Amino acid sequence: MCGRYNLRATPTDIQEYFDLLREPDPFPARYNIAPTQKVLFIHQTDAGRVSDFGPWGFHPDWNPKQNIINARSETVFSSRAFSKSAKQRRCVVPVSGFYEWQAVGKIKQPWHIWLASGELIAFAAMYNDAGEICTMTTTPNAEMASIHDRMPVILPRETWEHYLSPAVVNPDEIAPLLVPLPDGSLTMQAVDRVVSNARNETPDCIKPLDEGLFGSAV
Repeated sequence: MCGRYNLRATPTDIQEYFDLLREPDPFPARYNIAPTQKVLFIHQTDAGRVSDFGPWGFHPDWNPKQNIINARSETVFSSRAFSKSAKQRRCVVPVSGFYEWQAVGKIKQPWHIWLASGELIAFAAMYNDAGEICTMTTTPNAEMASIHDRMPVILPRETWEHYLSPAVVNPDEIAPLLVPLPDGSLTMQAVDRVVSNARNETPDCIKPLDEGLFGSAV
């Protein structure tokens, strides 16, 4: 679930919004970020918050061919693949909007989803020894439940300091943050199926679908 997203903010926007020590390295607006690609992530150091890039997906030692892009928040601390990173190497992934696909008859209709406030999204994530990134999912809020049975863990700004702190290693202090956003927090719009092909990397990926063809969920 949640295998694509976009990031249209500038490095300056990201530095200011996430209170980074310095701007991320330059990058273009991205409209269709997909697994295995390098993604921007933010983590905490002794000096402050910094950004880096790493490939999206864990490759566990026991199955290097596997690429795990999402971890269930309910089991992340007991999982062999994720427990160490979830306790010691947490990060957030900046996102402008993300995509989910809804089964509609014989087709899968993509939806573009973003915060109703218009602010940047912070996906709860973690990284491993190899610098690979894995995001976390949870049960859906009311908006997401209309199209899918999972949603990404999106962290409100007031939780970032606690979530990113390397000093916080007790799962009981982290797990309460890995929950769905309150109902009404998201806006969703059906978009053209051009986004379904990861090779398509244009603004058409967020172009609203003709209302007469499908319409908006909210």
